[in-house]
Amino acid sequence: MVAAVDDPTPTILGVLVLGVSPRDWIPGAYVQLLRFAGTQLNDPIQDEAFIEGALGQVLRRIDDKIDSHNRSEVDIGSSNREIRMAPYPRVALQQLIRNAVMHRTYENTNAPVRVYWFDDRIEIINPGGPFGVVTRENFGQPGITDYRNPSLADAMKVMGFVQRFGIGIQTARAELKRNGNPDLEFQVEPTNVLATVRRHP
Repeated sequence: MVAAVDDPTPTILGVLVLGVSPRDWIPGAYVQLLRFAGTQLNDPIQDEAFIEGALGQVLRRIDDKIDSHNRSEVDIGSSNREIRMAPYPRVALQQLIRNAVMHRTYENTNAPVRVYWFDDRIEIINPGGPFGVVTRENFGQPGITDYRNPSLADAMKVMGFVQRFGIGIQTARAELKRNGNPDLEFQVEPTNVLATVRRHP
């Protein structure tokens, strides 16, 4: 968290995890969430959240926003008992957003992680392209993982937000399938990754 035992200067990790206002030092260290009333970027915005602060605070506030918009639907007609189903599985959204925070680049960009919530889908935009052994061609394949920010991954594991087993995408896919959502979609570019989660029919 600091440069050395005898030098208490905070590292980037220290600022992200313990900083009161990390954006004062790392301008892109926040998550922007927009809830659109429609399916296009030019549709009216129902809710806007500018989520910043220390890492744990940011991730907990994202969970709160997921819960506020991901209201369960009740089906009383297709079975002899009430069935409740959320439009999106909470665990899948957590995995994908936390992965974006963990694997993004914090250098040479001031862009935040963006979560765009439309009526028919959610787009999660990570300002960091493939890294290390992960390429555009093998992105998202089981067993293919690397860490742009290994110390940040360790911190998120210690704080209980991730497992650091490299199975976040597979977990998200399994949860989407279990909930009846279409499969996860990725658009992988050199400087960013777009993950699209579609609402279940």
